[in-house]
Amino acid sequence: MNLAIDIASWLLLAAGGSLMVVSGLGLVRLPNVFARLHAAGLADTGGSALLLLGMALQAGWSLVTVKLVLIGIFLFFTAPTAGHALAHAALLGGISPDDKGESEDDDEDDSPDGRGG
Repeated sequence: MNLAIDIASWLLLAAGGSLMVVSGLGLVRLPNVFARLHAAGLADTGGSALLLLGMALQAGWSLVTVKLVLIGIFLFFTAPTAGHALAHAALLGGISPDDKGESEDDDEDDSPDGRGG
């Protein structure tokens, strides 16, 4: 039974770590603020839940498990709220949710040589 718990725990830890790494790459590679917020929100909620569950399995039934569950509940409610607040602030700041990631008030081309700026 102890081996099964260890295997399940390490699978959860590996899955959570992999999700965090992939979403970190998404933060670098995705084109605009809103797509990056989506990647960060998924990692924050899903990856941390998998990591906390894996650590709770390693800890067994103890006070540490209760603390990990409380941290998970806290992250479950605060991570989406923070992502929503950042997206709302970006919208209020004039960033439009298009593929380019440019602001709505940016001029197309002001310079005579056509390079912008």
